[in-house]
Amino acid sequence: MPTSCHAERDATGRLLLLFAPIPLLPYLGMPGPKPAASGLDAPRDDSVSHRLALGIALVWCVLLGALTFSARWQQIEDRGFDELTVITAPKRSEFPITIVGVDEPSFNKLKLQWPWPRSVHAELIDRLAKAGAAVIVLDILFAEPSNKKDDQRLADAIRSAGNVVLVANRVYHETANTAQWIRVDPLPQLIDAGASAGLAQVPLDADLFVRRLPEFDDALWRVTLRRLRAVHPDLDINLTLAPDAMIRFAGPHGTFPYVSYHEVVQPDGSIPADYFKDQIVLVGFNVEAAADIGSAQSDLFSTPFTRSSAYLTPGVEIHAEAMETVLGGRAINPAPKVAELTLLALLGVACALLMRRWRPLLSALAGLGFVVAVLALDWALFAHAHTWLPVFASAAVIPAVYVSLGGYSFLREQARRRGVTQAFSLYVTPQVVNQLLAHPERMKLGGERRDVTFMFTDLASFTSFSEALPAERVVYLLNQHFTEMTDIILKYDGTVARFIGDAIMAFWGAPLDDEKQAEHAVRAAIEMQAAMVNQRERFAAEGLPRIQMRIGIQSGNAILGNLGSAKRFDYTAIADDVNLAARLEGTNKIYGTGIMIGDATARQLPADIPLRRVDRVIVKGKSQPVEVFTPCADPEVIRLSDEALLNFRAREWDASERLWQELLAHTPGDGIAALYLRRIAEYRDEAPGPGWDGAVALDKM
Repeated sequence: MPTSCHAERDATGRLLLLFAPIPLLPYLGMPGPKPAASGLDAPRDDSVSHRLALGIALVWCVLLGALTFSARWQQIEDRGFDELTVITAPKRSEFPITIVGVDEPSFNKLKLQWPWPRSVHAELIDRLAKAGAAVIVLDILFAEPSNKKDDQRLADAIRSAGNVVLVANRVYHETANTAQWIRVDPLPQLIDAGASAGLAQVPLDADLFVRRLPEFDDALWRVTLRRLRAVHPDLDINLTLAPDAMIRFAGPHGTFPYVSYHEVVQPDGSIPADYFKDQIVLVGFNVEAAADIGSAQSDLFSTPFTRSSAYLTPGVEIHAEAMETVLGGRAINPAPKVAELTLLALLGVACALLMRRWRPLLSALAGLGFVVAVLALDWALFAHAHTWLPVFASAAVIPAVYVSLGGYSFLREQARRRGVTQAFSLYVTPQVVNQLLAHPERMKLGGERRDVTFMFTDLASFTSFSEALPAERVVYLLNQHFTEMTDIILKYDGTVARFIGDAIMAFWGAPLDDEKQAEHAVRAAIEMQAAMVNQRERFAAEGLPRIQMRIGIQSGNAILGNLGSAKRFDYTAIADDVNLAARLEGTNKIYGTGIMIGDATARQLPADIPLRRVDRVIVKGKSQPVEVFTPCADPEVIRLSDEALLNFRAREWDASERLWQELLAHTPGDGIAALYLRRIAEYRDEAPGPGWDGAVALDKM
């Protein structure tokens, strides 16, 4: 080992060694070397930058804002109108509007086929007028003459009542040369008799639902209410509507008071005489039909209640809903497009700012709060301000930003994990990396005490042969050596702390617990020395030195944690046993061994790792002796060595010498036996002093 490394070890009896590279600290959730650190326990910042968060929100706002101009998205928003309509509907009529229905019971009672004689309708008008109806609206088109007598009878009834409104219609007419909408009005004879004509056509949305009030000036609801105002000049009825005004439906089909046609023309006494007094009476078809067969009915329409009730609504009831809406001044006005887009932008920005510090649960709760707030705002505007604000785009931006920021944070976390895995896997096994990523709390900030087993390796005579080789060859040799040794250390779940010149420092038991740390360290050392045999031969074949490696291992309690200054700190270990492990590596030179193990490690090893007792040594900087061992697979060597040491420490020189000689005969060239034979010869010349227990002080180690 280079002299500088020895000088570093000898500088103090308590060796401080660094074994976590600074670039890994941020990945492990530890603060890195920042100029203005707030403390060692500063949490990792998982926030997304304001610019990026706002950029993500802006992208979604633009996309969703553009979608709001599409017809398909408008149908989605219309669903929101339907839901608000159903939720806020009073489910009752508040104005004097009654429907007289041309229904199945009436067909059965009157025994007539459609179209009914106009004299029957004249009878209906006479009876309604006599009952005091304010306005009588017949949602039945009388566009063609029938017979003169019946037509005149109907005209006379209209003239006598003085408050009748008939319907006009528009039909699409296509010929070989033209395609146009043609207006179809009631017979001039009926108009001359005093009837007003109102256009019964209702606008349909793209999904064929009725939601909007007819806007034309002669719409049936407008003509009817004008006639009502003429009958009752004291009524203040505002017929002016905002563009695209929508019907505020009072309820589903059947909400308005209803009377069958036959009950009026063939009274049986069940209807009070004043039942129709001051009423707007609408007469029209009321043939109930389920939505799936409604295509056969020309006067049945889908309304916001169709999805929940599964029934279509007769056209006459649509007109009643329009009149109810206008009489109550409750027409629903769509909010300006700018309001919809402004809400979308505000929510996007708010979500970006609140969710940029990614906390899945808290961000989800914040998003849920935003959704609830948006829906509550939408309900309040609809129910109390008669304003419909389409909010699906605004509501959609909330989960969109949440998912986007969550996805970005996930990808960033995955990249961070890959960075940790790639970087930290150079120092520990992938299993350790995975555990650290799964349980980052195990990497505590500050300091903590842990039981750790340390390993130091060194190459014998590295300084001399490195001076004789070109620098490139030295680097090649070290890289090959380090690669093979590191693979073995990682195989046994060790952590490679650092490379110090030609030396390797590794440890077991940190940053994660390892119940078999001593066993893993020793098995790794044995395999490393076995690998050195092939490595030496390979180097020799390449013209490189036959390198020899020494290993020292010791277990003990160490303080691990972040120490240093506010601008520069590292994850470090402080312990006497760190120093001792480094010293034991050097003692191999004295005994001719390749692995030296301290007693704290030896006590933790299983029986299938046989050890040979080597000596009791006192290394530099220590006052107490340490029993040291080396792995040995020969039981006879272990037996002879133990007995020889026992006699040596009992000052039985002859017995000890005999056993060492026997061991040398069994294993020629044994360095430990040779060393003890020299010591016995020295002690025969000069016996050790009182209190000697066989320990030897290694002042240079």
